Amino acid sequence: MKPTVPLLLLVLLAAAGLSRAQLRTSLLDVSAVLPSLSRPANHSRISYAAMFDAGSTGTRIHVYTFIQSYSEQLPVLDNEVFHSIKPGLSAYADYPEAAGETVRMLLKVAKKAVPRLDWKRTPLVLRATAGLRLLPAAKAQALLDQVQHVFDESPFLVSDNSVSIMNGTNEGVLAWISLNFLTGHLKAPAMKTVGILDLGGGSTQITFLPKRRQTIESAPGDDYVARFDFLNSTSELYTHSYLGNGLMAGRLATLGALGAEGLEWQVFKSSCLPSTFRDDWSFGGLTYQVSGDPNGQAGYKLCYQEVLKAVKGIIHQPYELQDGGVFYAFSYYFDRAVDAGLINNVHGGSLQVRGFKKRAKEVCNKMTKYPPVSPFLCMDLTYITCLLKDGFGFKDSAVLQLTKKVKNVEASWALGAMLDHFHKLRIH
Repeated sequence: MKPTVPLLLLVLLAAAGLSRAQLRTSLLDVSAVLPSLSRPANHSRISYAAMFDAGSTGTRIHVYTFIQSYSEQLPVLDNEVFHSIKPGLSAYADYPEAAGETVRMLLKVAKKAVPRLDWKRTPLVLRATAGLRLLPAAKAQALLDQVQHVFDESPFLVSDNSVSIMNGTNEGVLAWISLNFLTGHLKAPAMKTVGILDLGGGSTQITFLPKRRQTIESAPGDDYVARFDFLNSTSELYTHSYLGNGLMAGRLATLGALGAEGLEWQVFKSSCLPSTFRDDWSFGGLTYQVSGDPNGQAGYKLCYQEVLKAVKGIIHQPYELQDGGVFYAFSYYFDRAVDAGLINNVHGGSLQVRGFKKRAKEVCNKMTKYPPVSPFLCMDLTYITCLLKDGFGFKDSAVLQLTKKVKNVEASWALGAMLDHFHKLRIH
C-alpha cells in the first residue's frame, strides 16, 4: 500500500523537489499554511512573493501581496498582480537567451508591483510545466539555466530551488489547493470540496476528493492517488496529469503530427479545419503546415472521429464522475468557451458538457459557409467535448463552473505553490 503523505508534502514536492526522507522532518498541516482572503483589523507587516508559471503557450507572472497581523498567526492574501507573455519558453528551445529576455520583461511587472525597499525580501520562483516536460532534457535544462541566470541578476530573493520543472501530478494537486482555498471549501468541516479540471497547451489535469472508495480502488495506479492527512483524518485525492493531452498537443495528435518528422515537406490535413484553409502553425518550437481537406470532407462527425483517436483509451474514467459533483474548469476550457460565445469573458459562468457539444456541432458544420474567428475553433471545441465525454466520462448533463478568476485571483496552481514556498522561507 502506498505510504500516507501529508498534503503539504505533496506541495513541497512541487515547490522544492525534495525527497520524502527529507520531507519527513517538515510535517505541517495545510490549515497552518493557507491564509484567508479577509483583511485583519490590525494588520502590520506586508510581504510580497512573485511566482512565474512557465506554461507551454505562455509565461505568466503572479505577484502576491501577503499581510502578517500581530493578532493573527497566519498571513493573509491581500492582492494579486498578473501579467502574461506569449509564446511559452519552450518556443525558444534553440534560443535560450531569448527566453531569458521574456523573463526580464516580466520582472518589470514585479518591480512595479513591489516597493523597492522590499525587493530583497521578495521570493522569486519559476515553475515550468508541460512545455518544458515535452522538450529533450538538454534543451529544457538550457532554458532553466538561462532563467536562473536572469533571476540571479535580479534584486529579488532567489533561493537554490527557485527554478525547476514541476511534475504534472503536483500541478493538479496545487491547482486543487488553490481553487478550494479561494472558494472557501478547505475550511468546511465536512470537506465539501470542488474538483478541478485544468486544460493547458501540453497537458491536462483532473483532481478531486472522491466520495466513493471504488474511485480509489479502481484507479489504474498509485500515481492517480495522492494521500494526505487533514483535520485528524486521512483523505485521498484522485489526481492525474496527462502529458500530451493539452489542447495544443491534442491538435497535433488529431492532425497526426505528434512526433512526425520531415515537417518541411509534409502537410497535415484534418476535417476539423475549413476545407479552404491552409497555413503554418507553430507549437513547442516547431512549425507545421496544416490544412483542411481540399475535397470538402469536413464537419462535426468526421472531426469527432479524428479527435477520438487522440483521447479514447488514453484517459482513465474515474468511477464516480457518473454521479456528478462540482468541478471548476479553467485555462483553455474557459478560453474556448469565451471564443465560442458560451460564457462571459470576465465573469465566466456555468455550462453543461452538452453546451460544448452543441456549439462544436454548430461551428464544425457551418465553418465552410461561415468561417469562425479561429480556424481551429471546430477542432478545439470537438476536442474538449471528446475529452470530457469519452475521456473522463462526464455525462452530457454534468455542469462545469468555468472561471478565470476567483475572488479576483487567477485560477491556477500558482497560488498553492507560492503559499508553500513563501511559508517555507519564513520557517527557515
